[in-house]
Amino acid sequence: MSMPPIGLHLNRRLQHHRRQETSDGSGGVITDWVHLGPVRARVSQATTAERVAAQQAGADHTQPIYLQPRADVRRGDHLRGPEGSWRVTSVYGPSEPVYLRADCELIQGEGPHGTPG
Repeated sequence: MSMPPIGLHLNRRLQHHRRQETSDGSGGVITDWVHLGPVRARVSQATTAERVAAQQAGADHTQPIYLQPRADVRRGDHLRGPEGSWRVTSVYGPSEPVYLRADCELIQGEGPHGTPG
């Protein structure tokens, strides 16, 4: 039985960024974040129980973000929205390529409600 298309559930647009390193000509590197464009996504909110369990275990809690199966999102990339940024910690695809799951760590800014100040 075939799974329904994930596109119906991807209700947000996040901006996709990837770190790029280039030589500075003097033996060092210049690091910059390159904007790769928007990606359609669904950000799953963690439950209070999940957050508490992770904190009690001394672990970082990750949030799954679901994307189109063809999205070129990789570990280390950033996905940015109005409320903050997420750093991709790992990427998984199911056995049938109907979606891509990126486990992400929320990087909140210091402004009101975690928005960049």
